[in-house]
Amino acid sequence: MKSTLFAASLSFLIACGSGKSDQTVNRDTLTQRQKDSILANSKIPNARAVGRAMNAADSASVRALRADSVARDTTER
Repeated sequence: MKSTLFAASLSFLIACGSGKSDQTVNRDTLTQRQKDSILANSKIPNARAVGRAMNAADSASVRALRADSVARDTTER
């Protein structure tokens, strides 16, 4: 258990610490949302949680847009 936790934290630190240089060429053509969608539909254990998180984020965005449009419609001109 301790070795798994250590490996996970070490991986996290390495991932956060690896800064990308401005000289690198971005050859990746998929957006982050497309990557997440592919991951959500994969057979990886608990990958469906990514899809549920995307749905929750989309719902929150829609609620925020509705609230903004209601506030815009109800303000005096």
